[in-house]
Formats: sequence, C-alpha cells, structure tokens
Amino acid sequence: MEKLSFAYMQLHLGPQHPSTHGVLHVLLSLEGEWVQAAEVEIGYMHRCFEKHARFLPFEQIVPYVDRLDYVAPLLVEHAYALAVEKALGWEGKLPPRVEYLRVLAVEMNRIASHLLAIGTYALDLGAVTGFMWAFRDREYLVQLLERWSGARLLYHLIWIGGIAFDLPVGFLEELQSFLNYFSRSLQELEALLLENAIFRQRTAGVGVIPLEVALAYGASGPVLRGSGLAWDLRRVRPYSVYPELEFEVPVGKGEVGILGDCWDRTYVRLEEIKESMKILHQCIERLEHKHLGGEGFNPRALGGKRLRVPQSIELYVAVEGARGEIGFVLETEKNKDIPRRLKCRSPSLAHLSMLPELARQGMWLADFIALLGSLDTVMCEVDR
Repeated sequence: MEKLSFAYMQLHLGPQHPSTHGVLHVLLSLEGEWVQAAEVEIGYMHRCFEKHARFLPFEQIVPYVDRLDYVAPLLVEHAYALAVEKALGWEGKLPPRVEYLRVLAVEMNRIASHLLAIGTYALDLGAVTGFMWAFRDREYLVQLLERWSGARLLYHLIWIGGIAFDLPVGFLEELQSFLNYFSRSLQELEALLLENAIFRQRTAGVGVIPLEVALAYGASGPVLRGSGLAWDLRRVRPYSVYPELEFEVPVGKGEVGILGDCWDRTYVRLEEIKESMKILHQCIERLEHKHLGGEGFNPRALGGKRLRVPQSIELYVAVEGARGEIGFVLETEKNKDIPRRLKCRSPSLAHLSMLPELARQGMWLADFIALLGSLDTVMCEVDR
C-alpha cells in the first residue's frame, strides 16, 4: 500500500487554548497530526516585576512576589523572605515556632498545588472525574489557608522576619482531621489515575524527557525527579527546619513506560503529596509541644520595622517550590531599604525551554498536549 503523505502546515496553539495552562502561544509545525517542531512564544503576562521591586521597600514587595506563582504563592514568599533575611543577617535567628509555622504553610500549599496540577492534567486527558476529586480535596486546604491568612489564593502570610499571624484556635485539630481523611481519599485518586488503563496509554512512554536533556535545560522539581534524579533542595541544600524532618525524595523509575515519561511525572507528584503529609504530621506534633506553644508568642518576631541592610551584598537564595527550584537573586546597597535589583529564577521557564528540543524527536499532537500538561507550568511565574 502506498504511504499516505500529508501537507505540511503550522498550527497556532494558544494563547487562549484551554490546554495551554495559561497565556502561552506555541507554534507547531505539523505533518497531519505528527508534530515535527515547536516554537514557544512567551511574554503575554509580563508585569515588570523587577522594575516594580526597584522602587519598593523590602516588606512591600511581598504582595508582588505572591503573584509570581499564584498556585503556590507561599513557597515563593518563603524564598523571598529567606533571601532578604540573609541580606539582613537574620539567618538562624527566627523563633522555632515561626520556622515550623512557615514549613506547615508551604507544605499545605505544595499539596494544594500538586492537586491542582494532577486535576487539570486529568482534565487535559479527558478524565473529568479525576479533576473533580482533586479539586474537592484541594478545597479543604484552601479553606484552611483562608482561615489562617484571610485569603484563598494570594496569602501574604510569610513576612520578612516572621509570619503574619499565629494559628487560629483549633487549626491543628482541623488539619489533622483533614489529613486522616485525605490519606484514604488520595489512595482512591491514585487508583483512578495511575492504575487506569486509559490514563496509562495516554502517559506511559509519552513525552519522555531524558535525564541529560533535563539537566542541560536546568529542569528541577517533579520534572527532574521524574527523569530519575533525586534532587530536592530540602535535602541537598537544606534550609529552615527541613534537616529536622523525616521524608523521602520520590523519583521516576520507568516502571510502567519509559523513565522520564508523563506517567512518571504524575507518579512523582502523587508521591510528593504523601511525603508532604508526613512533614505536616511532624510539624503538628512539634507545634503542639509545650516549648513551641503559642502563648505569648510574637509571630512578627524580627519584622514590623523599617528594614535596612547593613552592607552592600549580592546573593542567591532558592527553595524547593511546587514546580521546582524557585529562587531570588538579590542585590542591595548599604543602609538602603530598597533592593538595587531583585530577579526571580523560574522553574517553569526552564521547562518550557525544553519543548523545541523534545518536539524535534517527533510526537503526535495529542501526545504534545500530554507532555505540556505534565510540565505543570504557571505563566505568571514565567513572564514576571
């Protein structure tokens, strides 16, 4: 039989297409439905974050930082607070309760972010039930964080030198009750997706990111760990109280398809949720201990005043965000309360940079959508 040949064409994917996970434009070169090349165009969400930061005092930049990764803003707040505290010489000077409250908040936010990533990814592949289940459980966490901070999305909870509020009355009991429920619910979600034959056919062996490609493009987070490397800043470059906590670093193993495929990245995110739950249990136990009690506790231990750095300094501080290594390059001038420059390192930008390289290998259009969704990009973090 004579081989069918299709005319070469270009397809504009986005910027309003629902599967692009934000305002992203990808120009695809197709032969039929076979992707031969991809050109990524970003910048639709650019908001001049660096320019704004050059005219604002350190403490007033926190709301702008919130909006970089609006899905997991507490992790970005944590990175920024650690950077400024390092410039001020406050490393290791915060009360233990503040450190544990910060870790409690960011791990709750990490779980909520991963549930959104898994739920929307299920929707990309046609699994509506997975989306509904993930968002149902995420809603509990969002409501708890709203009760603590007063906001559902942009929390402004981690302040330089402390935290905005101590825990509300009964908060730890409510969180413990949710974790008891969620341990069972997560097993159902995992069975619905990872063990589902259709989900496996759509993800196993699809969108493979070889480890050498991931490293060459600066990938991090679940994308890098999905390719088999156990690189987690909470372990390899520990900060805050993470050295005192017990948890594992999940990695992809290629058990269902090929190492570094879409299934492995989904598996890593689900396993990371379990590890974050372990961390939350330990934080609850320590926060309930008498020497970390909240009686007479000042959550804004070192903050609440004009912040002036004692010397000119240039530094980089990063944390393990929900999507990967998110950090800040901070340049300051002596006795100034405004940064000379503040630059954010975006993991999503590194991951999107891999798409042209991966597309050159050739894949079906439907598989390209599966690959893009598995990267879990947030465009506000990319464009800044």
